[in-house]
Amino acid sequence: METRKVQATGGSTLTVSIPKDWVTENGIEAGDQVEFHPEGDSLLLSPRTAEDTVEGTVDITDLEGSQLTRTVFTLYVSGFDIINLEATQVTSNQRRTVRDATQGLVGLEIIEETSDRVVVQDLLDSSELSVLNAITRMRLVAVTMLDDMVTALVENNDDLATDVIERDNDVDRLWFMISRVFRSVLRNPSTAADIDLSRETCFNYYSSARQLERIADHAAKIGQLSSELDKIPDEVADSLEELHTKSAEIVELAMDALLEDDGEEAIRLANDALEQIRGIDEYTRAVDDLIREMDAQRAQNLSLVVDSLFRSADYGGNIAETALQKAAPRPEN
Repeated sequence: METRKVQATGGSTLTVSIPKDWVTENGIEAGDQVEFHPEGDSLLLSPRTAEDTVEGTVDITDLEGSQLTRTVFTLYVSGFDIINLEATQVTSNQRRTVRDATQGLVGLEIIEETSDRVVVQDLLDSSELSVLNAITRMRLVAVTMLDDMVTALVENNDDLATDVIERDNDVDRLWFMISRVFRSVLRNPSTAADIDLSRETCFNYYSSARQLERIADHAAKIGQLSSELDKIPDEVADSLEELHTKSAEIVELAMDALLEDDGEEAIRLANDALEQIRGIDEYTRAVDDLIREMDAQRAQNLSLVVDSLFRSADYGGNIAETALQKAAPRPEN
């Protein structure tokens, strides 16, 4: 860390010099412009960002299936606006994979296709994206998925289970979008100004969105397990529904705390959520004891369901911890 003395230069003008090493590393010369980004009592200095579109090129000759899908997802989250996917000859399977991948990402569209190249572009401006709306939507879908999945399990409703599994894609799309915006905020402070959120708030939302994405994954996992289970005894079904109710309440309390502007109320809600995790731990063990009396295969599958419901509550606890940190008083400089 370097320090600089603020100096008065004529009248009411105050100036401070910029460290030479930083100037050299960023290629700044006399007459160039830099950007100042105020955040509370801090002022972040960065080189003036170019308005050019960020473009990347990848050779996909040897990439197929999930590897190609992950490549598209990674480049999207990394912040590329235009992605050139090139090969000596792009196969029909590769084109199909790229189309499926773009459909799973917010704002990404195929804008060009030739025999040796597929070009996709993010058509959404960062200022048009609302991280708050995205995480609010994630909350609604994830909690509803968990609710519907337990209903599908208890009622042995395979159609509902399939519908819930498909909804996991909606949560993933929002998760990748939030990840893209968050990484952009880390690299370019002006993005934070575009979306009207501080970098710290973006981190809080990003961290909590990750927990919601995991909850949705566990709801989908329960759906896959439900297809292997027949009618569940009423006593076990009632216990699973009660466990779900307790888990969902923790997630809801935690999200209420995260989105609460009043610090004292946010702390109260977050602490309530964390206190309830202790009780759900004991209840989970009781449900496990009940399941052990069933035949081995059903007991194993139902134990996995119980584990997913408990983990969902635990992820809610992680959100509550983030809410506490968000609401905590800031140390004075």
